[in-house]
Amino acid sequence: MSDRYSLLILPGDGIGPEVMAEVVKVIDWLGAHRGMAFDVTQDLVGGAAYDAHGVPLTDATMAKAQAVDAVLLGAVGGPKYDVLDFAVKPERGLLRLRKELDLFANLRPAQCFDALADFSSLKREVVAGLDILIVRELTSGVYFGEPRGIHADDNGDNEGGRVGINTQRYTSGEIRRVARSAFELAKKRRGKVCSMEKANVMESGILWREETQWVHDNEFPDVELTHMYADNGLMQLVRQPRQFDVILTDNLFGDLLSDAAAMLTGSLGMLPSASLGAPMANGRPRAMYEPVHGSAPDIAGQGKANPIACILSFAMALRYSFGEGAAADALEAAVERVLAEGVRTADLMGPDGGTPVSTAEMGDRIVAALAAEA
Repeated sequence: MSDRYSLLILPGDGIGPEVMAEVVKVIDWLGAHRGMAFDVTQDLVGGAAYDAHGVPLTDATMAKAQAVDAVLLGAVGGPKYDVLDFAVKPERGLLRLRKELDLFANLRPAQCFDALADFSSLKREVVAGLDILIVRELTSGVYFGEPRGIHADDNGDNEGGRVGINTQRYTSGEIRRVARSAFELAKKRRGKVCSMEKANVMESGILWREETQWVHDNEFPDVELTHMYADNGLMQLVRQPRQFDVILTDNLFGDLLSDAAAMLTGSLGMLPSASLGAPMANGRPRAMYEPVHGSAPDIAGQGKANPIACILSFAMALRYSFGEGAAADALEAAVERVLAEGVRTADLMGPDGGTPVSTAEMGDRIVAALAAEA
């Protein structure tokens, strides 16, 4: 019997509960057949929490998140919440989790499974074999910097009379700690880090470049480091993505770059993510795992959602939080096997057809493949 692993599941809104149900199948199978002991609790976040409690994340749920080994989140948001005050929008629950857990390193892998190479918006020869990892700083930058807000502007030539302010702010320490994460991960991959910023027009970008270079020169000289302006980096992602191994970038640019990388893989429904912080007393990092896709309210409740990104997010939890690398490899191999067999949710149906399945059926197929490999 392995150690006991504590996990807080926050399905959230839209398709979140549907895709999370398929992860629970995997957890149950691992518990029954691999001897893994999971202490699982579920709670509300986002719009679901607002509907029940009037806030997107309660203090009680936040306390649970602080106490567990890892948090697994589905998705938040939806059109019905667009009218809410900014302070209680569903996304504020997600941002609070990231901030108060101090999850400063966001890992977003972009891997193109061979069976889906033709689903990418780019040519097969450009994306086949793609395996890159974007490391995004997650708790600082323009999304959290102060001052911020919308204010009256007394400038006489301001027609609308208001000004919107967001502040891009980084400290040396914030940059160095996420840079260390990127270099450590690169050492376990192909040994290459490309740091992306806008040092040509932003002082924060100059600091980012200088501090990343300092970490490299003083702590990781054996890892190859290059620098690139983020706009050029975005162009290079769609021009020659396989030139990259690990991409290190800030909060804003990481948001943009990782969503662009999503389309290289064929579908947003394929992309997992991990958000990691400092080690806890038990040595495991504070962590939250979530699919990159949103809540997709237009297909919620229809059984059309692709659960693979959420399942692969759990695979990342197995690897980074629980130290169960073999189980993570087996789960990823099961996903690849099912895709190679032509099994497809609606987002993956292409001109060559395939076997159409529902959300639940895809989860069943993956668990069956996992069992077949055991």
